[in-house]
Amino acid sequence: MNRPMEGAADSEDGHQSRSSSVARSLNLPVGMSRDALHLDTIARRSWQGSASPMKQGISSAATSSPTRTSYSDRFIPSRSSSNLTGFALLDRSPSGLNIAQLNDVREDGGAAYSMLLRSELFGQEAASPATPEKSMGISLRDPMRSPISSSVSRNLFRFKSEPKPSTGPNARPENLFDLSPVGIDSALVAATMSPRKAPRKIARSPYKVLDAPALQDDFYLNLVDWSSQNVLAVGLGTCVYLWSACTSKVTKLCDLGPTDSVCSVGWTQRATYLAVGTNLGEVQLWDATKCRKVRTMGGHRTRVGTLAWSSHLLSSGSRDRNILQRDVRVPEDFVSKLIGHKSEVCGLKWSYDDRELASGGNDNQLLVWNQQSTQPVVKFSEHGAAVKAMAWSPHQHGLLASGGGTADRCIRFWNTATSTALNCYDTGSQVCNLVWSKNVNELVSTHGYSQNQIIVWRYPTMSKLATLTGHTMRVLYLAISPDGQTIVTGAGDETLRFWNVFPSPKSQSAVRDTGVWSLGRTHIR
Repeated sequence: MNRPMEGAADSEDGHQSRSSSVARSLNLPVGMSRDALHLDTIARRSWQGSASPMKQGISSAATSSPTRTSYSDRFIPSRSSSNLTGFALLDRSPSGLNIAQLNDVREDGGAAYSMLLRSELFGQEAASPATPEKSMGISLRDPMRSPISSSVSRNLFRFKSEPKPSTGPNARPENLFDLSPVGIDSALVAATMSPRKAPRKIARSPYKVLDAPALQDDFYLNLVDWSSQNVLAVGLGTCVYLWSACTSKVTKLCDLGPTDSVCSVGWTQRATYLAVGTNLGEVQLWDATKCRKVRTMGGHRTRVGTLAWSSHLLSSGSRDRNILQRDVRVPEDFVSKLIGHKSEVCGLKWSYDDRELASGGNDNQLLVWNQQSTQPVVKFSEHGAAVKAMAWSPHQHGLLASGGGTADRCIRFWNTATSTALNCYDTGSQVCNLVWSKNVNELVSTHGYSQNQIIVWRYPTMSKLATLTGHTMRVLYLAISPDGQTIVTGAGDETLRFWNVFPSPKSQSAVRDTGVWSLGRTHIR
């Protein structure tokens, strides 16, 4: 036991000679001594479990002085400064799991990796949709078997000669650079390789501009309406003109004379008759096909600035603060009077199911009526200015949008079924008109002071899809085409501008379901 201690006290020359001999025996580079290495001993055991022949040497080294360093033939580098977290070499399993659960987690991860590797190496045939245990015929729980050892040893260098189909679910891409590292038929690749839907583009300029001389710059009037037969009615001064979008033909329907003027126009659902509200408080009914006046209905004391049809029922709003309900099948001028507004009625809109009538006035009130009531069933007073702009959603029952004037500038949404306010959005300028798309869940607003713009919104996020400019004065008038794709806007600059803003309907049945095409049951005596 004292001999190793004596060896530690050898001279410096003897120490250097022994270092050189060790370096030559280990085949070290020139200039590197054994002191530059950190070597350790390795205990070896035989397959029969008996002690290794090196055991005696190891025991003696262990009992020797700590100043004597023993060496072996293995270089064990120090990994204390290595960062192994990025290579997933450290065990970060949950501490609450026992050994069996940890083995299950590791085996499940190995099974997923095995299936991915087999799919990439051996093609679609090897990646069976069944479980890895069933597809390979072995149990992944068996610690003595590797999930892919048998397949790799048998098929690793075997080439398939059968051609890949060019079409069908197993088709491979022609371009080798399109191959995915996770398999061509996986759900992720199917999602990434599907064609990307391009965002819809809305033209920023009108495709047609018409002159409209004497188109009044009056916020409280409604002088433009588009029929289901694709005919546009426009009130210009004392006259009403019809413009056919199919033939571009212009027809003069009527002239009220020098003592009167047109304040509102409104088509029946079948576009056979046109109602005209006058400055003297009359409502005239005209046969558009024959250019002949059918009847004149009174009841208002002053101008009729807004009209709305519900099948055979015509509603008219006036500066006298009243709303008259007129059944055109009976000889009486009106059948009921709706009293609720304290100032001029400037907006009227029937819902698509003909059950509710929304009215807006210069008293900043938004009222909702039903067919039987003479008093409003719902009152909304949140607007801070006149309410002319209104639109019912064709996609959701009871959803109503309204816009306020210059002092308000907001678009508000209401649920009339529950009489609750939903959302409010400040547009930055006077809201003159609103219309909801029948094809998609979007709406258009037109504005006056001070930006005179047209905005296309996506509902319910109210994100702006497009802002259209071109009018030099307030965009006071708005109507939508029967196919729901085109809008026409009118302003005090005496122009009518046509814009393509909405996509085409997916099917004709989808449009009929909204009630747009099914309302026309008007009967005239």
